[in-house]
Amino acid sequence: MSGFKVSKTYEEINARIKTGEAVVVTAEEMVHIVRQEGKVKAAAKVDVVTTGTFSPMCSSGLIFNFGQTTPTIKAAKVLLNNVPAYAGLAAVDAYIGATESTEDDPLNKVFPGEFRYGGGHVIEDLVAGRKVMLRATGYGTDCYPNKLMEKEITLADLPSAMLFNPRNCYQNYNCAINLSEKTIYTYMGTLKSNGRSANYCSAGELSPLLNDPYYKTIGLGTRIFLGGGIGYVTWHGTQHNPNAIRSENGVPRRAAGTIMVQGDLKRMSARWLKGVSLQGYGCSLAVGLGIPIPILNEEMAAYTGVSDAELFTQVVDYGYDYANRVNRNYGEVSYAQMKSGVIQVNGQDIPTSPLSSVVGAREIAETLKKWILEGNFMLQQPVVTLPEK
Repeated sequence: MSGFKVSKTYEEINARIKTGEAVVVTAEEMVHIVRQEGKVKAAAKVDVVTTGTFSPMCSSGLIFNFGQTTPTIKAAKVLLNNVPAYAGLAAVDAYIGATESTEDDPLNKVFPGEFRYGGGHVIEDLVAGRKVMLRATGYGTDCYPNKLMEKEITLADLPSAMLFNPRNCYQNYNCAINLSEKTIYTYMGTLKSNGRSANYCSAGELSPLLNDPYYKTIGLGTRIFLGGGIGYVTWHGTQHNPNAIRSENGVPRRAAGTIMVQGDLKRMSARWLKGVSLQGYGCSLAVGLGIPIPILNEEMAAYTGVSDAELFTQVVDYGYDYANRVNRNYGEVSYAQMKSGVIQVNGQDIPTSPLSSVVGAREIAETLKKWILEGNFMLQQPVVTLPEK
């Protein structure tokens, strides 16, 4: 097929989905197809590649409206199961962040803190249909005279509940070690002293943004799997850094792009939104997220055909360097090496542990594949793709 070029449109791919003719594979399956048939034949054969990730994503939260009281109230302070929500939006609108702890949590006063319950757990409780205690207090105005609202609610009682995550789905991230002489507790989990453990947090070849390194098909309006339901990319996320150094295949070798996403919490599942407690660090929310990548041409086929062995990240010391913003690493490792369970740093074998669930990522990619094959999920061309620079 020398000189042959593949060119497809979103409209053509969606038409094939509607008629049941689309060829949809997961990112893991695409690795083997590209390896065996090359990028041109793979692009001609495959229409959509599905991806997935399931891991703690701290910059997540819930925007909700809890409805008016009689008489009316302008809430100045809102608590859900004693977890503070930000009330400075409107009278009965609020935002609860995944990392917020309960008001009476001792935090790290007794070190390392356990952080048993926080915003991420509230979100999980709501989506699971469990009752949550809502307490709202106000200072009273002529139009909003009520000063207290307190009652048990469920997700069904909220007029509006939108999962809104300012930064999800990091495109690559550090492999964390600890070269200090004491055990440390971080957002990358517990790290043993003297480099005796290494933690990483990415699904590797299944990870969404690693399958579209230059964000050519991802941007404002992209339809995605989010928390077990359908969500959308609303723009690049906070800390979006597309200028990280890249391999020849275009994939960043450092933490790079991020996405901002949102979706209707009432259509999501507690299977894919889990409250997380990170000892000595705080609370978070594990989010299930998957993005379909349309294979518009052989370039996209090549991007989605990159394997764990071709994806690299840096090894960073969290015992001193990270906290003190020292720009230094201890080499690079591939995701194949990290997933093997052991990496080598300074000539020393170090056991690895993932914070991201590959099993969960695989299930998300398979679920998204099933939705598309059944004609229940159409691709949405982004209005504007994410910034590449």
